[in-house]
Amino acid sequence: MQVEPADHFVNWQQDAFGNFLARLVFPRRARSLTLTIGLIADLKVINPFDFFIEPYAEHIGFDYPKALAEGLKPYLRPVDEEGEGTGPGDLSEAWVKNFSVAPGTRTIDFLVALNRAVNADVGYRVRMKPGVQTPDLTQRTGIGSCRDPAWLLVSILRQLGLAARFVPGYLVQLTSGVEALDGPSGPAADFTDLHAWTEVYIPGAGWIGLDPTSGLFAGEGHIPLSATPHPDSAAPITGATEPCETTRSPDPVVGHRQSGCPGRERAFPRLAAAQRTAPDHHSRRAAAVQPRRRGHRHVARWLHLSRVTSGWAVL
Repeated sequence: MQVEPADHFVNWQQDAFGNFLARLVFPRRARSLTLTIGLIADLKVINPFDFFIEPYAEHIGFDYPKALAEGLKPYLRPVDEEGEGTGPGDLSEAWVKNFSVAPGTRTIDFLVALNRAVNADVGYRVRMKPGVQTPDLTQRTGIGSCRDPAWLLVSILRQLGLAARFVPGYLVQLTSGVEALDGPSGPAADFTDLHAWTEVYIPGAGWIGLDPTSGLFAGEGHIPLSATPHPDSAAPITGATEPCETTRSPDPVVGHRQSGCPGRERAFPRLAAAQRTAPDHHSRRAAAVQPRRRGHRHVARWLHLSRVTSGWAVL
């Protein structure tokens, strides 16, 4: 992480959910603040279905043990649509009631179907406005940026009694090293974008990543930056010892969920089609059809603020 002005102090800390934060202290005034983040990731192909589930949780309708439920309370609390303690919105509740599940459905089959159902109901668009839409607004408009269906899926999962959290991070999609023989080969070019998705807690498997923007499970290309019960807790925090005016760069890659997620429409349709052509959508083989190639990729992002006063910022 390269920070300008160079005259500053950096302290790393963890928030209440274990996410790492960089606290920057600037002893003098500055007219601009620039942060350049470099990341090298070794992307090894993983199978997102490679996990075991506790016997009592193998079929949907299970209850978390009391001790576990206590620890998961922040992730089980219903999403408050209006922020006034009124609970989920009418559209969100109606969606859950209309989503039929056959008795005895395997939990993994249920998660696959639920993720794809949200993907089918919400179209994608780049949305530059900050913040996350309420679940009802996302359903009413039927469209949103990556962070919007992710938060909608969190709301749905919690109404169904499953612990869920919001996850912002990077999405890395690499071209395949070989031509696919039984389906699409994946993206035509490598790309990296900021992204957001959902994680659900399943006993035995732990936190499982679901990406409703694509309808797929999170794979090695999903690189999380944080995970929190509410999007507000995952956003960068900025502050100063006195009022200051700041402006964000118009570049679409700036800020967790503050930007759109360009590029997903280029790759996700191919990957989703490849997963749909798998003989068993819910088998271990289904994950292998997501084309990837091993390798290192450099990720760089920058942020520009004008007229920053002396103070601190937590990113």
